[in-house]
Amino acid sequence: MSGSRQMAESTSSVQEQASGSGPKKSGGKGLDAIYRSISAAIIEHRLKPGARLREDALADVFGISRTGIRKVLQRLALEQLVTLTPRRGASVTRPSVDEARDVFEARLMVECGLMEVAAKRITEADIQELRDMAKQEREALRNREQRSAIKLSAAFHARLAEISGNRTLAEFVGQLASRSSLILAVYGNAGHLGCESHDHDNLIELLAAGDGARASGFMERHLKSIEASLSIFEEPEETPDLKDIFAVDA
Repeated sequence: MSGSRQMAESTSSVQEQASGSGPKKSGGKGLDAIYRSISAAIIEHRLKPGARLREDALADVFGISRTGIRKVLQRLALEQLVTLTPRRGASVTRPSVDEARDVFEARLMVECGLMEVAAKRITEADIQELRDMAKQEREALRNREQRSAIKLSAAFHARLAEISGNRTLAEFVGQLASRSSLILAVYGNAGHLGCESHDHDNLIELLAAGDGARASGFMERHLKSIEASLSIFEEPEETPDLKDIFAVDA
């Protein structure tokens, strides 16, 4: 069997099992539910970038086999929320500076481009749903519920993309929004999400008015504002003074 065919079958198996359609241990949570639990913990920063995800510990927590947990971790790795390292296992992905910049560049290209279509397709029901989501996010920010606000913001952007009707791009935006939560955890400033509390409300009103061009421009400013709020730079590489460090041992 060719390497490309093996990879395709492996990916298909991971997606099937992680979606909960494959077999699972009796009494344990479904794989899709476990995937959502771990994903939410990462997005909400309850699991920090770099945190190790031991298969045996997770299997014990969720009451399933390590094989099932491995499939969930593989799915999360496909979405770049988890990093799998030989002999070290799984850990929450810690985005590099280049990755952080790439994610926001991709979001600018995709999300801004979807606003014109969304403005044409949006319904009254969509507008009310978005207003409810924005209200929940404002309340979370007001109550200093950082984790909830981060999750709600990511969900808002994903829902906006869904309204465009392009499912493939909507899924991509959802993944980018999730990865952005990791970037916020690594490069963000405590107590600040980058989003102004009224930004999403302003965006909703532009879409409700059918003004796709202005909505696109506003989305661009919105995303650039989030990126500008981050401290995205490489930590300088330090050369330790070994003589000083080990002087006590001399």
